[in-house]
Amino acid sequence: QVQLVESGGGLVQAGGSLRLSCAASGRIFGFNVMGWYRQAPGKQRELAAQITSGGATYYADSVKGRFTISRDNAKNTVYLQMNSLKPEDTAVYYCHVDTSSGRYWGQGTQVTVSS
Repeated sequence: QVQLVESGGGLVQAGGSLRLSCAASGRIFGFNVMGWYRQAPGKQRELAAQITSGGATYYADSVKGRFTISRDNAKNTVYLQMNSLKPEDTAVYYCHVDTSSGRYWGQGTQVTVSS
């Protein structure tokens, strides 16, 4: 079993920055993928960014150039540095990890960007 605990959400003005963290505990071995999805009110959950255990990254076009995903493999922790935030980035952000035993989710953290 894998558990994910997120932190770092909050309220920020447009143009500001936030850093999300997600710590995973449990049985995580070998190759894995960690990342962040987000879900705005009335919209489907969408992938924002992912990073493999080898360091390869993926960004959605909507966040490319503004968000940076990174991880500390020794701590099984993934980070999402969000800069130049826009009101349309307002959403609940969910951390996930994909392992050989399946996909696991965090509880979500609210990010609100005011104009």
